[in-house]
Amino acid sequence: MTRRYDERGSITVWLALSSFVMIFLVGLAVDLGGQVHAHERAHDVAAQAARAGGEEVEGAAAIQGRELSISPAAARAAGQRYLDTAGVSGKVEIINGDTITVTVYDSYDPQFLGLIGINRLDVTGTATAHLVRTLGGSQR
Repeated sequence: MTRRYDERGSITVWLALSSFVMIFLVGLAVDLGGQVHAHERAHDVAAQAARAGGEEVEGAAAIQGRELSISPAAARAAGQRYLDTAGVSGKVEIINGDTITVTVYDSYDPQFLGLIGINRLDVTGTATAHLVRTLGGSQR
């Protein structure tokens, strides 16, 4: 005598489990994509803040052709003003009088990862602007 096993409903368990996994993977892709976007934005904001600070050149010395250097206080203020306007926190550093480096600290609030307790993904972006002196198109 052969015994028959009732397999009704077994496909439902498999379908439910595989659907959950697929939704989780899509959510993971959405949130990691959002984090990458936030990282790119942080880098872009840092680059623009460095550019804004790099425009603060010591005018008198540059016009006379003596030296090319950033006005440290004005450059820090311009970079920080740009960060404040963009609504992010960060730091502005002047290096060797002709280079400004801006680091931006921001975060991304995940849409799906919050369901498993991950409510914030931190991102950082750094950019540098360096003053270059040119004469006739050649760097001097």
